[in-house]
Amino acid sequence: MGCGSCGTGKPNGCKSNGGCSTGGCNRLNVHDWLANLPLTDMDNVCNVVEVSFKQGSRKEFFRNLTGHYFEKGEFVTVEGVNGFDVGEVSLSGELVRIQMNKRGVKENSDEIKKILRPSSDRDIDTFRISKERERAAQARSRELAIQYNLQMKLSEVEIQADGKKATFFYTADDRVDFRELIKQFASEFKLKVEMRQIGIRQEAAKVGGIGSCGRELCCSTWLHDFKSVNTTAARYQNLSINQTKLSGQCGRLKCCLNFELDTYLDALQHFPDNAESFETAKGTAFLIKKDIFKNLMWYIIQGGSKHYPLTIQRVKEIKELNAKGIRPEELEPVDVTTGKPKEIEPTFVDSVGEISLRSLDKNDRRRRDQQRDQRNNDRRGNNDNRNQRPPSNNDTRRPENKPSAPQQNKNQQRPPQRQQRPQQQNRPPQQPKINIQKPRVEGTDDTKEK
Repeated sequence: MGCGSCGTGKPNGCKSNGGCSTGGCNRLNVHDWLANLPLTDMDNVCNVVEVSFKQGSRKEFFRNLTGHYFEKGEFVTVEGVNGFDVGEVSLSGELVRIQMNKRGVKENSDEIKKILRPSSDRDIDTFRISKERERAAQARSRELAIQYNLQMKLSEVEIQADGKKATFFYTADDRVDFRELIKQFASEFKLKVEMRQIGIRQEAAKVGGIGSCGRELCCSTWLHDFKSVNTTAARYQNLSINQTKLSGQCGRLKCCLNFELDTYLDALQHFPDNAESFETAKGTAFLIKKDIFKNLMWYIIQGGSKHYPLTIQRVKEIKELNAKGIRPEELEPVDVTTGKPKEIEPTFVDSVGEISLRSLDKNDRRRRDQQRDQRNNDRRGNNDNRNQRPPSNNDTRRPENKPSAPQQNKNQQRPPQRQQRPQQQNRPPQQPKINIQKPRVEGTDDTKEK
C-alpha cells in the first residue's frame, strides 16, 4: 500500500510505492538514491526503518525484527504508548544510518521502538477511524482554550491509531498553565492527553504550503534541523533589509538565507579588512557596498553624492598610502559601463511611455465619428436606390379595360407595393403586348374576337 491520502493506495503522480512531488506525500521526504543498488555486505544490513506519521509531519526510527523487507510507502504497525500506532515507511536501507547520524541517534540505542507487523486491513480501518476524530477534537480543543483564556494556539491534534492517546501541538510566547485544560480534555475525549509545545517554524512545517520561490516549503519537505536566522546573513549577501521579502510564511526570516551564506563568506575573504573608510585629498570616503561578483567596492566621499567603484587592489593601495600619511588625489574609479555593452532598449518601450490618456480619447472619438459617418452614408445610398427604382412590370401588364371609378379609388388608397424580390429584378423586361382594336361590327359579340 502507498499513500493514505490517495484513493488509489499509491502516492499521487507516481506508479510505485515511493514518494512523489505532489500532495502531502513528499513532506520531509528523502530521495533514496541507493534503492536500486545491490547490497554488498549482507551481514551488516541496517535493521532500522524510518517511519513517518501524520503525512510526514513527524518521523521516528523503529527497529525491524520481523525479518520482513519493507518498501517505501508501505504501512506498518509499530509500538505506541500502551498500544500500537500505524505509520508509513519513509526510508529504509543504508540511508537510514546517515539520517540517524544527522539526528544524533545511535543504532544500538534501547530507546528505539520495534515494528510489530505489516499493517493488516483491521489495523488500517482502526487507524482511519482515529484520524477522522482529529478534526472534531481540534475544533473542540480550540474552543476550550478560548474558554479558559489561555494565551496559546492549538495548531494540530494527532490521535494514536488505537485511539488511546492524543497529542496536542501548540505554540505560545510564554509559559501556559494548562492543567485544568488537560483534565477537561481527558474527561471529554476519554483518552490520554499529551501537550507538546512547538515553534513557529515547526508549525509552518506541519501546515505546509508554497514559498515565494514557487516550490514547496523546505521545512515541510526535507529540512528538519532549524537553525537561527538573523539579519546579518542578509547583510553579508547585500540584500535589502525588507521584512516583507525576507520573511517566510511562518513570519520569521527565511531559512534559505543560510543556504548560500557560507559561499558569500568565502568570497568576502578576498576583500580587505578595516576598509570601511579612508582619507583622500577631497575628504573622507566611506564604504557603501561590496560587489562580490565583480570584486568591486563602492565608496562615497563625505559631502558628495557621486559613487566611486574601486577594485580590491586599489583599495589596498590607498590604505597603504594612508598608513604612510599620504592622501591620494585621484581614486581611479572603474568604469563599470565599458565592461558590458549597452543594451538597446526595444522600440515599443519608448512608444508606450509616450502614450497619454488624452491621445487615447482623441483616437476613440475619431473612430466613433468615422463609424457614424459610414452608417449615414449607407443610409443615404439605400434611400437613393429606393427613389430611383424602375417601374414594376405590373404597370406594363395592365389590361385595356380600365376599372370603374370606385375600384380605382380603392387602388389609389392602397399602400405602395413592396420592393420586388431580387429574383424578379434580375429577370429581363418583357415586351409589352399591343392590343389592336378591330372595327366593331353590329351583330357580333366582342367575346368572340380572336
